[in-house]
Amino acid sequence: MSVISSSALTAQADAAVGAAEDAVMGDSTNAQSPNASGPQFRALSAREIDGGDRFRRIRIPPHRYTPLRNNWENIMRPLVEHMKIQVRFNPKTRMVEMKTSEHTEMQGALSKSADFVQAFAMGFEVQDAIALLRLDDLYVDTFEIKDVKTLNGDHLSRAIGRIAGQGGKTRYAIENATRTRIVLADQKIHILGSFQNIKIARDAICKLILGAPPGKVYNQMRNVASRLSERF
Repeated sequence: MSVISSSALTAQADAAVGAAEDAVMGDSTNAQSPNASGPQFRALSAREIDGGDRFRRIRIPPHRYTPLRNNWENIMRPLVEHMKIQVRFNPKTRMVEMKTSEHTEMQGALSKSADFVQAFAMGFEVQDAIALLRLDDLYVDTFEIKDVKTLNGDHLSRAIGRIAGQGGKTRYAIENATRTRIVLADQKIHILGSFQNIKIARDAICKLILGAPPGKVYNQMRNVASRLSERF
């Protein structure tokens, strides 16, 4: 009966462990290396990433029916030609219906198109709302006067007048200084622009609602405009 020493057993164990590690490393290398005979998958289209055809409806308020009819060609052309979205207006439901198709290439095209139509329904001009299709860092912020301060009767009318100004002078001053677009729809205020610029414009409008004199807001807007021009 042969006797195996402890040193020999240790050497055999070390050799077995080393062989196992080499086998594992070899398998991982083979798994990471490209295999020409392996499956080759094609790139997914934007429609397939979104999970097939998607559908969106945007309700058009009654006071925007006539502007929609007059500007329908300008609204439809960028959606169909650039975003590759199928679009129609349903006269029964008074909604603009949009749907992706096999020609839709851009991921998120339907969401951008819905934001564009929604901005037009809020009261923005087509040439302003179309920026939502071209730029990624534009948003629409909506708030009401009562969110800032509860006003009724003549106090509410005077607050709306301070925001608009004589002939829209105050609103235009805020728009030009902050590079935004503002829509006054009764008690609702819609602001289109970048996140930072929306914040500046909203702060100015809130000061007007709280009773700040327009002259003071003009001076602040001039300072804001000068800072923005220096930045760019």
